Amino acid sequence: MPRWTWPWSRRAQAPAEPQGQTQSPQRRASVAINPMDYSAKDLVLDVVRTERAKFYQIIDDPRNWESPTRSGHWQVRDLVGHMIDVTEGYLTRWDMARRGDTSATGMGLTVMAQELDRVALTYRNLPREEAIARLKTASDKLMAILDSLTAEQWGSFNVTHVFMGPLPMFFYPAFQIMDYGVHTWDMRMGLGETDAKVDERAAGVLVPYMFILMQYTVDQESARGVDIAYGVIVDGEWGGQWRVQVKDGQFTYDSASDVSGLAATFHFRDASEFVLTAFQRIQGGEATGDPQVIAKARNLFFRI
Repeated sequence: MPRWTWPWSRRAQAPAEPQGQTQSPQRRASVAINPMDYSAKDLVLDVVRTERAKFYQIIDDPRNWESPTRSGHWQVRDLVGHMIDVTEGYLTRWDMARRGDTSATGMGLTVMAQELDRVALTYRNLPREEAIARLKTASDKLMAILDSLTAEQWGSFNVTHVFMGPLPMFFYPAFQIMDYGVHTWDMRMGLGETDAKVDERAAGVLVPYMFILMQYTVDQESARGVDIAYGVIVDGEWGGQWRVQVKDGQFTYDSASDVSGLAATFHFRDASEFVLTAFQRIQGGEATGDPQVIAKARNLFFRI
Protein backbone atom coordinates (compact mmCIF):
# COMPACT_ATOMS: atom_id res chain seq x y z
CA MET A 1 0.00 0.00 0.00
CA PRO A 2 1.18 3.56 -0.65
CA ARG A 3 2.01 5.89 2.16
CA TRP A 4 -1.22 7.61 3.10
CA THR A 5 -1.27 11.36 2.54
CA TRP A 6 -4.65 12.76 3.44
CA PRO A 7 -6.13 15.93 1.92
CA TRP A 8 -7.13 17.65 5.16
CA SER A 9 -8.26 20.82 3.42
CA ARG A 10 -9.65 19.57 0.13
CA ARG A 11 -12.91 21.36 0.78
CA ALA A 12 -12.54 25.12 0.66
CA GLN A 13 -15.21 27.54 1.78
CA ALA A 14 -17.34 28.91 -0.99
CA PRO A 15 -17.01 32.66 -1.58
CA ALA A 16 -19.91 34.71 -0.33
CA GLU A 17 -22.50 35.69 -2.93
CA PRO A 18 -23.76 39.27 -3.17
CA GLN A 19 -27.20 39.69 -1.61
CA GLY A 20 -30.01 39.02 -4.01
CA GLN A 21 -27.92 36.80 -6.25
CA THR A 22 -27.91 33.05 -6.42
CA GLN A 23 -24.94 30.94 -7.31
CA SER A 24 -24.92 29.05 -10.60
CA PRO A 25 -24.64 25.28 -10.10
CA GLN A 26 -21.61 25.32 -12.38
CA ARG A 27 -19.82 27.84 -10.18
CA ARG A 28 -20.43 26.48 -6.71
CA ALA A 29 -17.36 25.68 -4.63
CA SER A 30 -17.23 23.07 -1.88
CA VAL A 31 -18.75 24.03 1.43
CA ALA A 32 -16.58 24.42 4.51
CA ILE A 33 -17.57 21.30 6.45
CA ASN A 34 -14.63 19.17 7.52
CA PRO A 35 -15.68 16.00 9.39
CA MET A 36 -12.00 15.06 9.70
CA ASP A 37 -11.29 17.97 12.02
CA TYR A 38 -11.52 17.61 15.80
CA SER A 39 -14.06 20.44 15.89
CA ALA A 40 -16.51 18.05 14.21
CA LYS A 41 -15.98 15.23 16.73
CA ASP A 42 -19.27 15.66 18.61
CA LEU A 43 -21.23 15.85 15.37
CA VAL A 44 -19.50 12.80 13.88
CA LEU A 45 -20.02 10.67 17.00
CA ASP A 46 -23.66 11.71 17.19
CA VAL A 47 -24.07 10.50 13.60
CA VAL A 48 -22.44 7.18 14.54
CA ARG A 49 -24.92 6.71 17.39
CA THR A 50 -27.89 7.71 15.25
CA GLU A 51 -27.02 5.32 12.42
CA ARG A 52 -26.16 2.54 14.87
CA ALA A 53 -29.61 2.89 16.47
CA LYS A 54 -31.25 2.42 13.05
CA PHE A 55 -29.12 -0.68 12.44
CA TYR A 56 -30.06 -2.07 15.87
CA GLN A 57 -33.75 -1.45 15.25
CA ILE A 58 -33.65 -3.83 12.29
CA ILE A 59 -31.49 -6.55 13.81
CA ASP A 60 -33.46 -6.53 17.08
CA ASP A 61 -36.51 -7.85 15.21
CA PRO A 62 -36.04 -11.64 15.00
CA ARG A 63 -38.18 -11.77 11.85
CA ASN A 64 -35.40 -9.99 9.94
CA TRP A 65 -32.51 -12.28 10.89
CA GLU A 66 -32.26 -14.25 7.67
CA SER A 67 -33.69 -11.60 5.36
CA PRO A 68 -31.76 -10.75 2.18
CA THR A 69 -29.88 -7.48 1.84
CA ARG A 70 -28.39 -5.42 -0.96
CA SER A 71 -24.92 -6.36 0.28
CA GLY A 72 -24.36 -9.22 -2.14
CA HIS A 73 -25.33 -12.63 -0.76
CA TRP A 74 -25.23 -11.44 2.85
CA GLN A 75 -28.31 -11.77 5.00
CA VAL A 76 -29.06 -9.50 7.95
CA ARG A 77 -27.27 -11.95 10.26
CA ASP A 78 -24.14 -11.68 8.11
CA LEU A 79 -24.10 -7.90 8.48
CA VAL A 80 -24.16 -8.46 12.24
CA GLY A 81 -21.25 -10.87 11.85
CA HIS A 82 -19.42 -8.30 9.74
CA MET A 83 -19.93 -5.61 12.37
CA ILE A 84 -18.65 -7.94 15.11
CA ASP A 85 -15.58 -8.60 12.99
CA VAL A 86 -14.67 -4.98 12.24
CA THR A 87 -15.62 -3.57 15.64
CA GLU A 88 -13.66 -6.15 17.62
CA GLY A 89 -10.84 -5.68 15.11
CA TYR A 90 -10.73 -1.95 15.79
CA LEU A 91 -10.54 -2.65 19.54
CA THR A 92 -7.66 -5.08 19.03
CA ARG A 93 -5.73 -2.68 16.83
CA TRP A 94 -6.36 0.20 19.28
CA ASP A 95 -4.89 -1.87 22.10
CA MET A 96 -1.87 -2.73 19.96
CA ALA A 97 -1.29 0.92 19.09
CA ARG A 98 -1.59 1.97 22.74
CA ARG A 99 1.06 -0.60 23.66
CA GLY A 100 3.36 0.65 20.92
CA ASP A 101 3.09 -2.66 19.06
CA THR A 102 3.94 -1.89 15.43
CA SER A 103 3.92 -5.48 14.17
CA ALA A 104 0.53 -5.18 12.47
CA THR A 105 0.43 -4.28 8.78
CA GLY A 106 -2.32 -3.61 6.26
CA MET A 107 -3.31 -6.40 3.89
CA GLY A 108 -4.32 -4.00 1.10
CA LEU A 109 -7.71 -3.12 -0.32
CA THR A 110 -7.74 -5.59 -3.21
CA VAL A 111 -8.36 -8.50 -0.80
CA MET A 112 -10.72 -6.61 1.48
CA ALA A 113 -14.06 -7.77 0.05
CA GLN A 114 -13.00 -11.41 -0.06
CA GLU A 115 -11.63 -11.43 3.49
CA LEU A 116 -14.56 -9.56 5.01
CA ASP A 117 -16.96 -12.00 3.36
CA ARG A 118 -15.04 -15.03 4.58
CA VAL A 119 -15.00 -13.86 8.19
CA ALA A 120 -18.57 -12.55 8.31
CA LEU A 121 -19.97 -15.93 7.30
CA THR A 122 -18.14 -17.67 10.15
CA TYR A 123 -20.44 -15.92 12.63
CA ARG A 124 -23.49 -17.75 11.32
CA ASN A 125 -22.81 -20.42 13.94
CA LEU A 126 -23.60 -17.95 16.74
CA PRO A 127 -27.13 -17.92 18.15
CA ARG A 128 -28.89 -14.68 17.21
CA GLU A 129 -29.08 -13.31 20.76
CA GLU A 130 -25.41 -14.05 21.39
CA ALA A 131 -24.31 -12.41 18.16
CA ILE A 132 -26.29 -9.24 18.82
CA ALA A 133 -25.07 -9.02 22.42
CA ARG A 134 -21.49 -9.49 21.29
CA LEU A 135 -21.79 -6.69 18.74
CA LYS A 136 -23.40 -4.28 21.18
CA THR A 137 -20.77 -4.97 23.85
CA ALA A 138 -17.92 -4.34 21.41
CA SER A 139 -19.62 -1.25 20.01
CA ASP A 140 -20.09 0.28 23.46
CA LYS A 141 -16.39 -0.26 24.19
CA LEU A 142 -15.41 1.36 20.91
CA MET A 143 -17.70 4.35 21.46
CA ALA A 144 -16.18 4.90 24.90
CA ILE A 145 -12.75 5.09 23.26
CA LEU A 146 -13.96 7.46 20.56
CA ASP A 147 -15.66 9.66 23.14
CA SER A 148 -12.42 9.93 25.10
CA LEU A 149 -10.19 10.98 22.19
CA THR A 150 -8.27 14.20 22.64
CA ALA A 151 -7.59 16.58 19.77
CA GLU A 152 -4.09 15.16 19.42
CA GLN A 153 -5.32 11.56 19.38
CA TRP A 154 -8.09 12.40 16.90
CA GLY A 155 -5.72 13.71 14.26
CA SER A 156 -2.28 12.33 15.09
CA PHE A 157 -2.58 8.98 16.83
CA ASN A 158 -2.33 6.24 14.22
CA VAL A 159 -3.99 2.84 14.53
CA THR A 160 -3.21 0.17 11.94
CA HIS A 161 -6.27 -0.83 9.96
CA VAL A 162 -6.41 -4.50 8.95
CA PHE A 163 -6.48 -3.61 5.27
CA MET A 164 -5.41 0.02 4.97
CA GLY A 165 -2.46 0.18 7.32
CA PRO A 166 -1.79 3.08 9.75
CA LEU A 167 -4.61 5.65 9.87
CA PRO A 168 -5.37 8.62 12.15
CA MET A 169 -8.10 7.83 14.65
CA PHE A 170 -10.68 10.10 13.04
CA PHE A 171 -11.04 7.53 10.28
CA TYR A 172 -12.55 4.97 12.65
CA PRO A 173 -15.81 6.80 13.47
CA ALA A 174 -16.12 7.49 9.75
CA PHE A 175 -15.80 3.76 9.08
CA GLN A 176 -18.57 3.18 11.62
CA ILE A 177 -20.82 5.62 9.76
CA MET A 178 -20.02 3.88 6.48
CA ASP A 179 -20.92 0.52 7.98
CA TYR A 180 -24.00 1.47 9.97
CA GLY A 181 -25.27 3.96 7.39
CA VAL A 182 -24.76 1.99 4.19
CA HIS A 183 -25.53 -1.43 5.66
CA THR A 184 -28.75 -0.14 7.20
CA TRP A 185 -29.65 0.95 3.66
CA ASP A 186 -28.70 -2.55 2.47
CA MET A 187 -31.07 -4.10 4.99
CA ARG A 188 -33.91 -1.70 4.31
CA MET A 189 -33.70 -2.39 0.59
CA GLY A 190 -33.69 -6.12 1.26
CA LEU A 191 -36.80 -5.68 3.39
CA GLY A 192 -38.59 -4.03 0.50
CA GLU A 193 -38.03 -0.31 1.12
CA THR A 194 -37.15 0.42 -2.49
CA ASP A 195 -37.12 4.19 -1.91
CA ALA A 196 -34.63 4.00 0.97
CA LYS A 197 -31.80 6.53 1.19
CA VAL A 198 -28.82 7.01 3.45
CA ASP A 199 -29.62 9.73 5.97
CA GLU A 200 -28.45 13.05 4.52
CA ARG A 201 -26.36 13.96 7.54
CA ALA A 202 -24.63 10.57 7.61
CA ALA A 203 -24.02 10.68 3.86
CA GLY A 204 -22.82 14.27 4.14
CA VAL A 205 -20.16 13.39 6.70
CA LEU A 206 -18.94 10.70 4.29
CA VAL A 207 -18.66 12.89 1.17
CA PRO A 208 -14.93 13.71 1.52
CA TYR A 209 -14.15 10.10 2.41
CA MET A 210 -15.75 8.92 -0.82
CA PHE A 211 -13.06 10.67 -2.84
CA ILE A 212 -10.41 8.91 -0.77
CA LEU A 213 -12.26 5.62 -1.32
CA MET A 214 -12.21 6.16 -5.07
CA GLN A 215 -8.58 7.27 -5.00
CA TYR A 216 -7.48 3.96 -3.49
CA THR A 217 -9.83 1.58 -5.31
CA VAL A 218 -8.83 2.34 -8.89
CA ASP A 219 -8.70 -0.95 -10.79
CA GLN A 220 -5.37 -0.75 -12.56
CA GLU A 221 -6.47 -2.94 -15.46
CA SER A 222 -9.55 -0.81 -16.08
CA ALA A 223 -7.44 2.36 -15.79
CA ARG A 224 -4.80 1.23 -18.27
CA GLY A 225 -4.35 3.97 -20.87
CA VAL A 226 -7.09 6.15 -19.36
CA ASP A 227 -6.44 9.91 -19.35
CA ILE A 228 -9.63 11.77 -18.47
CA ALA A 229 -10.85 14.74 -16.48
CA TYR A 230 -14.42 15.15 -15.34
CA GLY A 231 -16.54 17.08 -12.86
CA VAL A 232 -18.49 15.88 -9.84
CA ILE A 233 -21.34 17.97 -8.46
CA VAL A 234 -23.17 17.00 -5.27
CA ASP A 235 -26.25 19.03 -4.37
CA GLY A 236 -27.42 19.79 -0.87
CA GLU A 237 -26.08 21.22 2.35
CA TRP A 238 -23.15 18.79 2.41
CA GLY A 239 -22.36 19.04 -1.27
CA GLY A 240 -20.02 20.93 -3.53
CA GLN A 241 -18.20 20.36 -6.75
CA TRP A 242 -14.87 18.85 -7.66
CA ARG A 243 -12.58 18.35 -10.61
CA VAL A 244 -11.35 14.76 -10.99
CA GLN A 245 -8.47 13.56 -13.13
CA VAL A 246 -7.50 9.97 -13.85
CA LYS A 247 -4.15 9.47 -15.52
CA ASP A 248 -1.45 6.79 -15.33
CA GLY A 249 -3.67 4.76 -13.02
CA GLN A 250 -3.90 7.59 -10.46
CA PHE A 251 -7.09 9.28 -9.29
CA THR A 252 -6.67 12.89 -8.15
CA TYR A 253 -9.26 15.50 -7.21
CA ASP A 254 -9.68 19.06 -6.01
CA SER A 255 -12.57 21.32 -5.14
CA ALA A 256 -13.48 23.53 -8.09
CA SER A 257 -15.38 26.75 -8.65
CA ASP A 258 -16.26 25.79 -12.22
CA VAL A 259 -16.53 22.38 -13.89
CA SER A 260 -18.43 23.51 -16.97
CA GLY A 261 -15.46 23.16 -19.33
CA LEU A 262 -14.69 19.52 -18.55
CA ALA A 263 -15.39 16.66 -20.94
CA ALA A 264 -18.05 15.13 -18.67
CA THR A 265 -19.91 15.90 -15.46
CA PHE A 266 -21.67 13.67 -12.92
CA HIS A 267 -24.39 15.54 -11.06
CA PHE A 268 -25.73 13.92 -7.87
CA ARG A 269 -29.01 15.07 -6.40
CA ASP A 270 -27.81 14.65 -2.82
CA ALA A 271 -25.04 13.19 -0.69
CA SER A 272 -26.88 9.87 -0.35
CA GLU A 273 -26.87 9.29 -4.10
CA PHE A 274 -23.16 10.10 -4.24
CA VAL A 275 -22.24 7.79 -1.35
CA LEU A 276 -24.31 4.87 -2.65
CA THR A 277 -22.72 5.30 -6.07
CA ALA A 278 -19.22 5.39 -4.59
CA PHE A 279 -19.97 2.13 -2.77
CA GLN A 280 -21.33 0.69 -6.03
CA ARG A 281 -24.80 0.07 -4.63
CA ILE A 282 -26.41 2.13 -7.40
CA GLN A 283 -25.29 3.86 -10.57
CA GLY A 284 -26.31 7.37 -9.65
CA GLY A 285 -25.44 10.79 -10.89
CA GLU A 286 -26.87 12.43 -14.00
CA ALA A 287 -24.03 12.11 -16.50
CA THR A 288 -23.57 14.67 -19.26
CA GLY A 289 -20.80 15.14 -21.79
CA ASP A 290 -18.52 12.78 -23.70
CA PRO A 291 -20.02 9.24 -23.64
CA GLN A 292 -16.56 7.63 -23.74
CA VAL A 293 -15.35 9.62 -20.73
CA ILE A 294 -18.56 8.77 -18.88
CA ALA A 295 -18.17 5.06 -19.60
CA LYS A 296 -14.54 5.04 -18.50
CA ALA A 297 -15.31 6.93 -15.28
CA ARG A 298 -18.18 4.55 -14.47
CA ASN A 299 -15.96 1.47 -14.69
CA LEU A 300 -12.73 2.53 -12.97
CA PHE A 301 -13.09 1.02 -9.51
CA PHE A 302 -13.02 -2.32 -7.76
CA ARG A 303 -15.48 -3.01 -4.97
CA ILE A 304 -14.56 -3.39 -1.32
